[in-house]
Amino acid sequence: MDTLTALAGQIAQLDAVDPAQLERMRHEALTAQAPWKAEYSAYQSGGWWTTSLMNASGDPADVTIGDCAAQPTDLLTRMPATAALLNELGLNYMWVRLARLEPNAFLWEHRDYDELDQVERHRLHIPLHTNTSAFLVTGGTKVHMTGGRIWRLTPTYAHGVCNLLGPDRIHLIADVYADDTYRRLARRPTLHPGSAEPLPVAGPAVIAERLQAARAMADLGYADAAERMLLRLFYTYALPEGAVYDLIAELHTSLGDEEAAARWTTAKRRLLALTA
Repeated sequence: MDTLTALAGQIAQLDAVDPAQLERMRHEALTAQAPWKAEYSAYQSGGWWTTSLMNASGDPADVTIGDCAAQPTDLLTRMPATAALLNELGLNYMWVRLARLEPNAFLWEHRDYDELDQVERHRLHIPLHTNTSAFLVTGGTKVHMTGGRIWRLTPTYAHGVCNLLGPDRIHLIADVYADDTYRRLARRPTLHPGSAEPLPVAGPAVIAERLQAARAMADLGYADAAERMLLRLFYTYALPEGAVYDLIAELHTSLGDEEAAARWTTAKRRLLALTA
């Protein structure tokens, strides 16, 4: 099995979206008076904001996802082009959000859905406003989710997202329950070769150099910056799962701070949904 075929199980392109409708949706996302909320702070650097279009309560400020029979929020009623597309797709929605990632912002390596009921569900992305410095990393590969298509992400695989330079990356994200309508939509998943780029493997010398640089920063009193530098290695190199968290724990152990090392070991288990 080649790399693209294997990766298509984690992230893939599905149907195209009509360009005129997509442009109307983009305009709505950029101009709507949305109550953007920062949520899941342990998972991000800051700069990741969401607002709900469909959820259990109908309140767009309710952004902590969970299983439910989703209903439109007040925000969606003010976004007719977006509402029309969601209605046309006819999917069994669990939750629908707009997600905005600012420049120089990161969602750290993590898995999703672990806290939810074990039923088949899928995550769909429709990029509305993006740039080539915004990409997702999964399976040691960076993927720029281009506009014009519906993308399927399998978030039970470890992944992370960044927007290096900007402008804002805005996606419509729909979590949906599997049914016949979804299966028809997902019947021919593809991944265009130009969308995916394997990251280089970091050898022992590179890891040692980065760890030494982080130690030097921490010795100067910039421990938080040293942690962020190590976290960002996930977006530069193909690393074993959870390796950046292990490096941060190793950094703190070398500094004699076993409490911080244990905190990052615990964070690794939580963010990656590890049971041991």
